[in-house]
Amino acid sequence: MTHALAPLCLLGMLLYAVPQCTVPASEFQLEGDYLIGGIFDIHISSLEYHSRPEVIKCSSKTFLLPNYRRFQLMRFSVEEINNSTHLLPDVSLGYEIFDHCSDAKNFPDIFRLMSGSGLINPLDDPYKSNQSRAIAVVGPFTSTQTLTISPLFMANLVPMVSYGSSSSVFSKKVLYPSFLRTVHPNKDTIDAIVNILQHFNWRWVAFLNSENDFGIDGLEMFTQSIKDTEICLAYSKSLSDKTDYAQIFRQIEAQKIHVVIVFAPKLNAEAVIGSAIELNITNKVWIADDGWSLNKIIPKMKGIQNIGTVLGVAQPVVNIPGFNDFINSTKSQPLCESAEQQGFCNQVCNCSSVSVEEIQTADPTFSFPVYSAVYAIAHALHRILQCESGRCNKALTAYPHLVLAELMNSNFTLLNQSIHFDENSDPKFGSFSIVFWNRSGEAQEIGFSYFRPQVNFYINSTAIEWYNGEVPTSLCSPECPVGYAKKQTGAHKCCFMCNKCLNGTYVNITENPSTCLPCKKTEWSEEGSTSCNLRAVEYVAFTDLGAIVNLVGAGALVGVALAMCVLFVINYNTPVVRSAGGPMCFLILGCLSLCSISVFFHFGIPTVAFCTLRYLPFLLFYTVCLACFVVRSFQIVCIFKIAAKFPKLQSWWMKHHGQWLVITAAFLIQALLLLIGGLIVLPKPYNETVWYPDKIVLSCDLTLTSSLSSVFLLTFLCSLCFIFSYMGKDLPKNYNEAKAITFCLLLLIFTWIIFATVHMLYRGQYIQLLSALAVLSSLYSFLLWYFLPKCYIIIFQPHRNTQQYFQGLIQNYTKTISQ
Repeated sequence: MTHALAPLCLLGMLLYAVPQCTVPASEFQLEGDYLIGGIFDIHISSLEYHSRPEVIKCSSKTFLLPNYRRFQLMRFSVEEINNSTHLLPDVSLGYEIFDHCSDAKNFPDIFRLMSGSGLINPLDDPYKSNQSRAIAVVGPFTSTQTLTISPLFMANLVPMVSYGSSSSVFSKKVLYPSFLRTVHPNKDTIDAIVNILQHFNWRWVAFLNSENDFGIDGLEMFTQSIKDTEICLAYSKSLSDKTDYAQIFRQIEAQKIHVVIVFAPKLNAEAVIGSAIELNITNKVWIADDGWSLNKIIPKMKGIQNIGTVLGVAQPVVNIPGFNDFINSTKSQPLCESAEQQGFCNQVCNCSSVSVEEIQTADPTFSFPVYSAVYAIAHALHRILQCESGRCNKALTAYPHLVLAELMNSNFTLLNQSIHFDENSDPKFGSFSIVFWNRSGEAQEIGFSYFRPQVNFYINSTAIEWYNGEVPTSLCSPECPVGYAKKQTGAHKCCFMCNKCLNGTYVNITENPSTCLPCKKTEWSEEGSTSCNLRAVEYVAFTDLGAIVNLVGAGALVGVALAMCVLFVINYNTPVVRSAGGPMCFLILGCLSLCSISVFFHFGIPTVAFCTLRYLPFLLFYTVCLACFVVRSFQIVCIFKIAAKFPKLQSWWMKHHGQWLVITAAFLIQALLLLIGGLIVLPKPYNETVWYPDKIVLSCDLTLTSSLSSVFLLTFLCSLCFIFSYMGKDLPKNYNEAKAITFCLLLLIFTWIIFATVHMLYRGQYIQLLSALAVLSSLYSFLLWYFLPKCYIIIFQPHRNTQQYFQGLIQNYTKTISQ
């Protein structure tokens, strides 16, 4: 008998030595005092049209290893909490996890989580008849999944803590009151991408986004973020299963875009990069969002080095202690596939062939968001059950809405990070890493982006190995040189021509780079300026040497005129004084003295009074002087030539004192013209800014409207005087008043022609000196060439100042005419 049993014992030992497949508890379910729901897309089902109802079996769809890793991470987190002695010391957590592989067709699992005792009743008493089986839900992953199922949980305020839904719409608490997330919203990701673009001055970019809520929201966020920047969205395209990548890259190449942002999930990103390699797209900068920046498959693609440089925004890789040991323990024995087929709905994985190494080395993105989501729920339950004393009060009921309230007030530390949420239930913790795919296919961290409490962005540019050896550029138009304004040439602000700003304008590139702004009247600028300089204010001060010379000349004229008056008074009854005009000499000398007043108002800072007195005394009293010389010239001609031919005219002239009538009329007409001109346009200070761009020349605005009639009257009198005096050019040589007047008039005309010519060519400060000098020259021309010779005769040649001498000149002239 003993010999018969020996072979059986040996066979039993051999059978025991062969590895056996075990039948473990389902990975999707765990019993506990409080149930947490889990929604993970371990598999993915492509959207297809079906003409008849179809039951989705997720286990038959495409397997996603990174998502399976996150699934395992939730299981690990619950087990770690249950093994803890301080968080929920005498309370256990359970879970029920579903493989949510379809965006729109996985409702049985949601109904199961929502139901109480397997039923979904109309809302009556939420504390009794419609209590959810789960106190909270971790997930789902994508924004589209959340948009589809969240309304079912929002009605009963069942907390949904998503670890991947980043669409900005979930920040609206009115629509999603019980939604929280442990992943940053799209706006934070887009802000980090915009910071990268601005750091490298990339302004001409393409944006490829997935054709779902996540990608569409990312495109909207990007468009809003670059609105007030110099970045232009040159091309955008939504990606789907039917996308023509060849057409996309033809458009990108045609527009010379060198930077391509791919804001899409893992599968879309793999399709984009794979097509770029296949189509031989080279020398581009690819910017990845946090969904695929740490992808493990794409960097290993053959030919990936040829497409250019890949940068990305990534979630920092957080090492979660104990997770690798958990995977080792759960995957150390082969599982019986038949055991997994007994799960409810989509609680079947068919992934027993996945090795420990594959799970541990899968894309770690969104690992900490899953871990922190589970712990946030556990901490909320800890506060509701009053577990601070080391024991939990099991008599209390943790309703979902109570868990939600505590989740909103979360404030605890997890792996050295402070976990809490803002008023929109978005995370106030975490940051982004800026990564670069090096030549070995690893995502090398080269910078960071912190959002709270303040924005802090950094990139170590020297650590990047660019495809062409230097930082590439991506511009529609090259930057304008300094002092050039941008003139937009198309729909995009990045496409422009450069126009150089002219004199008197400048461009402020920080405020308005597209316009050459005019400088103020008190400023000036050269061509191509970026700012204006203050103009130098110029005027002739009273202390200027030229002003002093003119003032001394005016004073000397008054002194000489006064001395001549005294001399003429002493010799009043002599022929020279009477031939010079007699009493009219004193009027002329007085008016010349009054004219010199104008010289004193040519200097200093102009005012209305200065501008008025600068020309008014000269125009008014010089009119009287010219009227006197007109009368004097007419009388000389009349005595020698007109009296014999027109005796009645001479008689009338002498009887009615015609000379004084003409002088008075000229004075009154000029005074009236000056008054009317002053009422129409009062002379006022004027800043000359046209002739000299860097100067302001202070002068007076003497318009033609106010002075034309007065100048015309002076010209008319001057012309009459010149005509009459010219008619007497052949009078006796030693008694030729007409010749002296003609010479004075020629000097007068020559002086003002010179001044007018210079005034047309020069408008600087010294034009005031020339104007004063012209006035003095006009006065001295008569004083020196008309009166001074007579004074010379009176003083040095008294023999020529006798009645007999003048009588002899007249008689000789009469004999000459008669012959």
